[in-house]
Parts: sequence; structure tokens; C-alpha cells
Amino acid sequence: MLIGEVARRSGVSARMLRHYESLGLLRPSGRTGSGYREYSGEDIRRIFHIESLRSLGLSLREIGRALDDPGFTPSALVDDLIRQTRERIAAETDLLTRLRRIDAAEPAGWEDVLQVVAVLQALGSKSPAARQRAALSAGDEVPVEALVEAVLRETEPNVAGALRWALARSGADGTALLAKGLDSPVPAVRERAVRSLAELAGDEPTAHLRDALAHSDVVVRGHAALALGTRGVADAIPVLIDMIVDGRNDTDAADALSVLASDTPTADRIADGLVNRLGTGSGTGSGAGAAQRLPEVGGPAGHSTHGTTEAPARVRLTQSLADIPGDTASRALIELSQDADRAVAVTATYLLRLRDTH
Repeated sequence: MLIGEVARRSGVSARMLRHYESLGLLRPSGRTGSGYREYSGEDIRRIFHIESLRSLGLSLREIGRALDDPGFTPSALVDDLIRQTRERIAAETDLLTRLRRIDAAEPAGWEDVLQVVAVLQALGSKSPAARQRAALSAGDEVPVEALVEAVLRETEPNVAGALRWALARSGADGTALLAKGLDSPVPAVRERAVRSLAELAGDEPTAHLRDALAHSDVVVRGHAALALGTRGVADAIPVLIDMIVDGRNDTDAADALSVLASDTPTADRIADGLVNRLGTGSGTGSGAGAAQRLPEVGGPAGHSTHGTTEAPARVRLTQSLADIPGDTASRALIELSQDADRAVAVTATYLLRLRDTH
């Protein structure tokens, strides 16, 4: 079969067949009396083998090895092809994402396109300083998706702060995207997501923060509770008290409780919650939520504990009563001034003196 007919039947151009021959990849079995290339059935099969391997992404050099080396094993080459394909897909996906973000910015001209590209490149820079400058200078031309993605992956605290500021300032709604970050399998991403939500104003971010109070990640719950406490959301009270007991950001949690204690019912609710966790009380509250006395459990000398709350946590809980106004907190401090744990008693006595001077 001559080269023209081979090209027509195989779909491989005569030019490409000659190229294969020049590389030693394909050698026609014979020549006609006039010197034309003549291909046998075996040659045709080799052409189809070559094209099949090309369709997998093999280079012509790799194809030559695969077809001519009897000891060649394809496993390593296939593994490498899988790796290369994944990298190519990732690169193409990244390019598609970038193009969509440029389109979302609705550029009016090429100058706008170049501006968006420059900011996106800076946000992905290896230099923290470059990323921070990009965040601080980001304007309306930066799609919110890019800012959310940047803030969720950022590891440098200063840059992360700048990105959260840029996201809050943009006014664009990145709330839903940040909320998805709360479900990330990576703990650090979940923390960045909740901290970013905490800096967004409005009902929707607040709703997601409320939902985060029940999150399985204790860090997410804590950041959500602190943010909600400053917003006056009383749902955060149980988590804030848990933080004080556990010693996680307990000072911030106590401050948030003092902010929430702006009215008598809420102040009494907070005081009752603290007293309940202390494991002491003598009807200091007034109503169904009032603390009830729990049995004392003996501990080391001078460090007796009540209930299941350990001594250091009881001191923190006592300290947290300092800025809770109202009779409920005062009565609790009076009782705690007689506590078997000297550290608790001394703390309560000191706080009572401060209350008497105000």
C-alpha cells in the first residue's frame, strides 16, 4: 500500500508519516520499482499503535521505547502520565478560574483586564509583603471569590488580617463562600473561615455564626461565640462559659459575657450559668434557671473542688463574675467568699470589695 492510500485510510497525513520515518519510529517494509514507499499490513498496525499511544499523551520518543524495547514495562510510564495529566488539569482549572474572575469584574477595556490580572497574581505571590500590598490596595475590580480563596489559604497573620479587612470593606457578599469553608477538612481553613465571618456585618454572617455554635470544631465554636457576644447574641452564653472552664481565650470570653450582661435577665442568666459550672449555689438565682447546690468533692488540701469542675477552672469562673451586674452575681460571690478552695474564696472576697466601692 502506497503512502497516499495509507494516509487516506489511517487518517495520518503523508507528511506525518514521513516525520515518523525520519525519527526511526516507522519504517516502510518495502519500495516499489519506482522507489515509492510501500507499507505492509504490519506497518499499518504499527501506525495505529503509534496513534493510540499518542492519544494517551506519550511523546514520540516514549512511543518508540514502548514499541521497540522488549523489556519495557508500561507501569512507571503510565503513573508518570497520570501525574502529568493531573498537573495539566490543575493548571487548566486554575486558568479557567482566573478567566471567570476577570469576566466577573466586567472589565471595560484591556487596562482593566491587566489591572485585575496584576492583583490576582499579587494575591497568589510567594511574597507575604506582595500579598499584603495586594490586599490593602484591592478595590472593586477584585472578585469576591478571589478574596475569599486568598483569605482561606493565607498562613501569615498580618496578611490574613489585611485580607479579612479587604473582604469586609469590599461590601461584596462572600458570606456563603466563607460558610462553606467551615466544612473544610483542614482545621486551619475552618478557623480562617469563622474569623472572616466574624468581621462581616449583617444578618447573614450572624446566622452562619449562630449555626457555628454547634460546630464539632471547638475552635470554630469559640470564635463564633466571641463574635456573637460582641453583637449581643445571648445564644453564645453556653459556649463562652465552656471557654472559661476550658481555659481557651477565657479572658476574651469573660469580656464577651460582660458585654452581654447589659440587662438584668441576661445578667442573671449568665451568673446562674457561671455558678452552675462552679458547682456551688444556694438558690442565688430567682426562677427555674437558679443554680442548685451540688455535693462537694474532696481534693488536695487547699484545692477542694465542687462537682466535676477542677480548681483552676473554678477560679476563672469566679473571676468572670466580676463584671456581671446584679444581685445574682453578688450573692454568688458572697457564698464563694466562704468557699473551701482558698483561691476561690480570696478571689470572691476581693471582687466583693471592688463591687462595694462602685
